[in-house]
Amino acid sequence: MPGNKNAMTRYALIDSMLANRHKAVSIQDITDYVNEHLSEFGIDEGVSKRCIEKDIEYLEWNSPFSVEIERYSVDATAVNDRVYRKRCLRYVDPTFSIFKKKLTEDEKAVLESALTTLGSFDGLDNFEWLAELRKQLKVEERKPIISLSKNLVENSTLIASFFSAISNEQVIELTYQKFLDSTERKVLISPYLLREYNRRWYIVGGTYDTNRILNFALDRVVKIEIKPGYSFKPCEVDLEERFDEIIGVTFNEDAPLSQILFWVSDDIKGYIHTKPIHGSQIHIKGDRASKLHLLYPQLLSGDFLTIECRENFELIKELTAWGEDLMVLTPANLRERIIGRINKMTMRYKSFS
Repeated sequence: MPGNKNAMTRYALIDSMLANRHKAVSIQDITDYVNEHLSEFGIDEGVSKRCIEKDIEYLEWNSPFSVEIERYSVDATAVNDRVYRKRCLRYVDPTFSIFKKKLTEDEKAVLESALTTLGSFDGLDNFEWLAELRKQLKVEERKPIISLSKNLVENSTLIASFFSAISNEQVIELTYQKFLDSTERKVLISPYLLREYNRRWYIVGGTYDTNRILNFALDRVVKIEIKPGYSFKPCEVDLEERFDEIIGVTFNEDAPLSQILFWVSDDIKGYIHTKPIHGSQIHIKGDRASKLHLLYPQLLSGDFLTIECRENFELIKELTAWGEDLMVLTPANLRERIIGRINKMTMRYKSFS
């Protein structure tokens, strides 16, 4: 489902046009009608003809509404009095409306669960539509079943603004300031994804000039501005695959995909097995584990594991978070970087003794 805060409003407006038997309407007519009424509702962000086409495609083929639409042509007169064939569309059944279809009990249960999960965003600016959607669909509000962290950002309107820009494929200009930077910077991006890691939200997008994939912490964003004069550039990489190769959000293209061998003590191995450090984590057992215990005789107990990912700041932070209960064995260069970090920390602590 094309999911953003204006979707249900657009569907309702499209529905009224497709049900209108007194006027032959084209895609452009529907687009103009939707934009006119969105502005009446106080929604400043207009939608493109392509967005309306995708909405109609969703309603017709992927939605639960069982929509049947017929395409036909009529004679129409252009501004210069030229007669042309206007391509139009309407519901096959003149009495049909997506809002007349009753939900089955199973559909209602699924919808209630989905809205309950989305309820984690209740209270954020620009997410008031959740309550209105429940009311329109006559879905009973439940107590939360899933609890998500609400440590979002100080200016929570950014979540909704980015959400809308991604859904509507709008180019945006970010003004942001890094923690260690005294000046603000601006960058033009096509936004692709909102991602949360370690209780901090990030916007992932492609820079407009080079289409390089970057991420920006939302708490460092000063403001965003929609740039309607720029065409959205689709993402050319598989973001899911990209994030599968790392821990967190920092993607270092120069860092190779490496297999990391590490040991965990008996004290923490249960935690590591049940909450893997990375999705690729493998527990080494049998003869190979026995050989590793012989190779590292100082590690008589505990378990050996491997992960395969790219090195970044978050990886080192995760591997050092367990202190003496987790030891990186290979690759050697990663182990040396961790040792250097531990030595610096030790020296700083000793400076207070």
